[in-house]
Amino acid sequence: MNVELQVIGSALRAVAEEMGAVLVRSAFSANIKERRDCSTAIFDEAGRMIAQAEHIPVHLGAMPDAVAAAMTLGLTPGEVCVLDAPFTGGTHLPDVTLVSRTALGYAVSRAHHADVGGMEPASLPAFSRELYQEGLIIPPVRLTGEVATLFVANARNPQERRGDLRAQIAAHGLAERRIDELCARRGRERVAAAMDELYAYSERMVRAAIAQLPDGRWSAEDVVEAVEGELTIRATVEVRGDEIDIDFAGTDAQDSYNLNCPLSVTRSACYFVVRCLTEPDLPASGGAFAPVSVTAPEGCLVNARSPAAVVAGNTETSSRIVDVVFRAFGEFAQGQGTMNNVALGNDRFTYYETIGGGQ
Repeated sequence: MNVELQVIGSALRAVAEEMGAVLVRSAFSANIKERRDCSTAIFDEAGRMIAQAEHIPVHLGAMPDAVAAAMTLGLTPGEVCVLDAPFTGGTHLPDVTLVSRTALGYAVSRAHHADVGGMEPASLPAFSRELYQEGLIIPPVRLTGEVATLFVANARNPQERRGDLRAQIAAHGLAERRIDELCARRGRERVAAAMDELYAYSERMVRAAIAQLPDGRWSAEDVVEAVEGELTIRATVEVRGDEIDIDFAGTDAQDSYNLNCPLSVTRSACYFVVRCLTEPDLPASGGAFAPVSVTAPEGCLVNARSPAAVVAGNTETSSRIVDVVFRAFGEFAQGQGTMNNVALGNDRFTYYETIGGGQ
């Protein structure tokens, strides 16, 4: 990589990191301010992820789908889209996504709000059986004052929700200014060209690393402890030259409760494993995952159909997917297969924590 490309790449990553800093420092809830359950990223005009701050791995694979959904709105600079729909590029309902237009693409933030409504405080019901029980579903819409009012009216502790939402909006205002400054300093065409090359560079590096792995096909399986028995996750990994295919054929049908994953969450878990095994120090970029294909039968546990409940799929099942894919690669570098979540609250407050020792 030449010097100018390194400089622009570092500047774009700095924008994503600074977005995260603004979000964390401005947030009202402990869940974002202290637990730091949030992610921020910069996308190009084509909706490709160019730089993501080093935050939450499970957000990696879902953000591009969210941006693709937001792009259909035809956003202009200064406009913000809000999206909270697990089957449209989301993860689970507490993760609220904002997408805004910049001078050269899109800025994205995703933050876990401590409550978004639903049948139990913290919007993490243990026994939900459909998505509607888990909170407010928001399809891709422009974020207006009326939409924000509707959002907080459906959540417990609405003032905290409004504060966290404003923190996300502030992060997007920062991103818009920083991209404007970068284009003024380096030139819009040069920054756009650098985005293309950063994406391509990440893809080349990961393809080269995959090419060093032995070709072959391997399978592994494990179970998730469900309310009614156990559910099997089966993964088959195939390495072919500089590409990896991960297929979940043979995985059990979707759960009647909430251990289900949208395919975007399953992709995120697989991308995390591939990144660990290939180029773990490579800055996060969508190009790094271009050589990876993830497939799963529709209606199975890791590619559930809407309106399946998904709140624990993003936490418990995603962790078990990571373990199974690691095992298929022959790498037994697995964690506890759980995020160790603790949630409690009432009509006045909600609290959500992850006990150390999980993935």
